[in-house]
Amino acid sequence: MTKPHIVYLSLGSNLGDRKKIINDALQLLETRVGHVERVSSFYETEPWGFSSANKFINACVCCLTSLSPHGLLEATQQIEIGLGRTRKSSDGTYYDRLIDIDILLYDDIRIDEPDLKIPHPHMKEREFVMEPLEEILSLKS
Repeated sequence: MTKPHIVYLSLGSNLGDRKKIINDALQLLETRVGHVERVSSFYETEPWGFSSANKFINACVCCLTSLSPHGLLEATQQIEIGLGRTRKSSDGTYYDRLIDIDILLYDDIRIDEPDLKIPHPHMKEREFVMEPLEEILSLKS
């Protein structure tokens, strides 16, 4: 058996029952992506990059997966659609959303393609990503 890949994902929701949606996403990640090894605390944050009255719940997760980077992207996008997300951010325009799952890190690889960039190009600019990511990195055994 091949060694699983270690991936770090960011989850966010600012519509509906935000905590339930994040928990539902975590369950779907376990079944469709791979073992969820670590989950950060949930953080309530202001929207980033756009104005909204709806605050986000954000978290980061570490998963072990056998999926390729593009397979992981496909799986996370299908989870988003399954949880009701209908509109993707594009060209730097952001919107309220039921769920957003971003791939932050995948082992130590780098990918720079139009549809997939790893490490996530904006993660270091976003405290709502870095704080929960640092939390789960500190739990690493």
